[in-house]
Amino acid sequence: KINKTLHIEKTDFQQLDMIETDEFGNMLVLDGMVMTSERDEFVYHEMIAHVPLFTHPNPQKVLVVGGGDGGTIREVLKHPNVQKVVQVEIDGKVVEYSKQYLPHISFEYDNPRTELIIGDGFMHILESTDEYDVILVDSTEPVGPAANLFTKGFYSGISNALKEDGIFVAQTDNPWFKGDLIRKAIHDTKEIFPVSKLYTCNIPTYPSGMWTFTLGSKKYDPLNMPDSRFFELDTKYYTKELHYASFVLPKFVQELCEEKK
Repeated sequence: KINKTLHIEKTDFQQLDMIETDEFGNMLVLDGMVMTSERDEFVYHEMIAHVPLFTHPNPQKVLVVGGGDGGTIREVLKHPNVQKVVQVEIDGKVVEYSKQYLPHISFEYDNPRTELIIGDGFMHILESTDEYDVILVDSTEPVGPAANLFTKGFYSGISNALKEDGIFVAQTDNPWFKGDLIRKAIHDTKEIFPVSKLYTCNIPTYPSGMWTFTLGSKKYDPLNMPDSRFFELDTKYYTKELHYASFVLPKFVQELCEEKK
């Protein structure tokens, strides 16, 4: 239920709506699709950030592509080893109105460890070489300005932009309605990265509730880590136990990851 509309704008890239809902608080909607809400945002942001950041033993420089609401950089900066997080968001209006209407999500833009670039994340990746320890692709669905972020060429560019032991994670939608997208993403990742995994979480405001992330790693396996790598974090969803459990897939999702017949 929508209580009231807070802001409506057609930006240079997409339709942006900020609304107040009865069940989920303030909600950001882009091109008619729910991006984040006050009530359940922590699930997505914790899972895209903490799985790769705990898998990497020393993540010092992190890139976030997209994620203009600021939730992903908020979670990244909970890791003390991170010296700098660079965020490249194509639509500055998303950042502007997230600061205004989603302040508890976007408050880390003022952190001195944060560098915000309003620009094309696809091009930033292609222009970077051996630069980042972890890259997080916090994009919208594969339409409009985000379409290029789901291509094999983009994943190859990510590999080049990562250091020799780097890790990337990209949100890859839901398996109920976007199985072909997930199948392509995981198979493209397998062709580029020695370690490739799919993991899931539950986000009630996203289609079907089940959401996937694709992880590609040059060296480190998220399922084969020393316990000493984990430390206590202020989280609401992610835990050490859930880190491992999120890679246990329902059979129909697991089949998406298997080699093509």
